Amino acid sequence: MTQSTAASAIEVMLARGSVRKYQAGVEMPQADLEEILTLAAKAPSSWNLQHWRYLVISSPEQKQKLLPIAYNQEQVVDACVTVAVLGDLEANKTGHQIYGEALKEGHITQQIHDTMISQIDGAYTNNPQFARDEAIMNASLSAMQLMLAAKAKGYDTCPMGGFNRQALIEEFNIPARYVPVMLISVGKAEAPARPTNRLPLDQLVIQDCF
Repeated sequence: MTQSTAASAIEVMLARGSVRKYQAGVEMPQADLEEILTLAAKAPSSWNLQHWRYLVISSPEQKQKLLPIAYNQEQVVDACVTVAVLGDLEANKTGHQIYGEALKEGHITQQIHDTMISQIDGAYTNNPQFARDEAIMNASLSAMQLMLAAKAKGYDTCPMGGFNRQALIEEFNIPARYVPVMLISVGKAEAPARPTNRLPLDQLVIQDCF
């Protein structure tokens, strides 16, 4: 599959794999990066709160800072960019913005606005575990969409959970509002993803109940 090929969603999903070796020195055009992130941000989210934020690490200097934080996984240096996907622990604040704008533009009534804001604030008030669960779950939806969008644009990716989250927060000045969910390297493959065995559906699917 080439970048010029109009790939179907199924083709992209089948072609995607976790690539760990990238062509060093390849620069990603800003337009490609913005399109990938725009598509990633189209992911669904609870109450449309869009819990994800993307910390894009692309300069050689910042990549070197990231390297020990990522336990010296060389892909964060060789890939075009590494995106730290962050989850928003205070996504209810975004709800006020989103539903306020929808009300102003006449897309919803005052009653719908008030009902939605009441639901959101009620769920988030004094419930840090709910906020964390929602941040990680919804940011993960966007992370998967990011990887598929990148593959459709001719780039390969690898999601990484193996990194020092506290060190990432401190080195890159991440505010307390956001929780690091995963790192995703994005670049041009130097070597293909390793083949992986997949469990058969009869081990994965439970029909109706256990």
